[in-house]
Amino acid sequence: MIERPYWTGRIREGWKKRSVVWLAGVRRAGKTTIARMLPGAAYVNCDLPSAVRRLEDPELFFSAQRPGSIVVLDEVHRLADPSRVLKIAADEYPRLRILATGSSTLAATRKFRDSLTGRKTVVSLLPVLWTECQNEFGIRDLDRRLLRGGLPEALLGAARDESFYAEWMDSYYARDIQELFGIRQRTGFLNLLRLMLRQSGGLADYSALARECDVNRLTVKAHLEAMETAYALFSVPPFHGGGRRELVKRPKVYGFDTGFVAFARGWNDIRDEDRGLLWEHLVLDALRAATEGEGVHFWRDKTGREIDFVVRRRGGFDAVECKINPDRFDPAATEVFRTIHPRGRNFVVCPGVDEPYERRFGKVHIRVMGCRELMQAL
Repeated sequence: MIERPYWTGRIREGWKKRSVVWLAGVRRAGKTTIARMLPGAAYVNCDLPSAVRRLEDPELFFSAQRPGSIVVLDEVHRLADPSRVLKIAADEYPRLRILATGSSTLAATRKFRDSLTGRKTVVSLLPVLWTECQNEFGIRDLDRRLLRGGLPEALLGAARDESFYAEWMDSYYARDIQELFGIRQRTGFLNLLRLMLRQSGGLADYSALARECDVNRLTVKAHLEAMETAYALFSVPPFHGGGRRELVKRPKVYGFDTGFVAFARGWNDIRDEDRGLLWEHLVLDALRAATEGEGVHFWRDKTGREIDFVVRRRGGFDAVECKINPDRFDPAATEVFRTIHPRGRNFVVCPGVDEPYERRFGKVHIRVMGCRELMQAL
């Protein structure tokens, strides 16, 4: 079993704030494996009928645990009333450390009558980060990570198996979307998901998507909200600081994993022209891990100049550009952005940079770095 100290560390940090940590993320991203890495934890698989019976009386169950011990409630949304169980744990047994896992945002699923506001800390598990590939997983082949994606089973397999991605999508619909959100239009839903993966990194246009998938605009909007809630998509809103030249409306929408983007596009290998887009996804993962997705935007003006990502922080706005080759960085967009928003740092993030370094383009100062240094900087 490959240790994943970044995520177990995030869970332990979460317990310093709240006694309940909600570990969310798509299925087969490794939530159960990480939960089992916590030494001495009482592990309960809520998929099992026996576990459901054990938790019918939450007070009796939690009273039997030693104060200070760790209790894992894996796939807790399978319980009939999961929010009640977690609320009792948080309110009546604060000396226990509860780790609950699930495949969606807790507050948005139909079974949760209480969002547990103020009672939980959320840790959103992402596909294997590029920093984890290089360290814990011992994988330094970028194309392997881009083509196979970051779900551990697909990443570590002896060969790329296309049936894995098709089976995952069917399971995602049946186990998450249909059960948790009550969406019954399987074919239309999966067609839209495949389309979003093919268009990953592009601007969302509900009307165009509705025409292409032959469903109405409201259905498209509802389906996309369910996909994002269940972590298959992530929206990056446009950054707007008041400049009249800035685009302000449509978000960019990214698929959750490069392997599924490659699968949806029918790619069997990574060409030079594909690598930059997929690398952008890995940099976004690093940003989401460092910020929990808060304050991450993209910037574009009406002439087409664009900054891949802009991160809001106290004291300014950090501009993040994603490049496979740092020598191909064009500072033109950054220069325009900084004339409008002068406060903030400028980063160029590249896969082959082990030691960060500085460069200057006129008045624009940038720092070239890898994903690890980016996460540390934020």
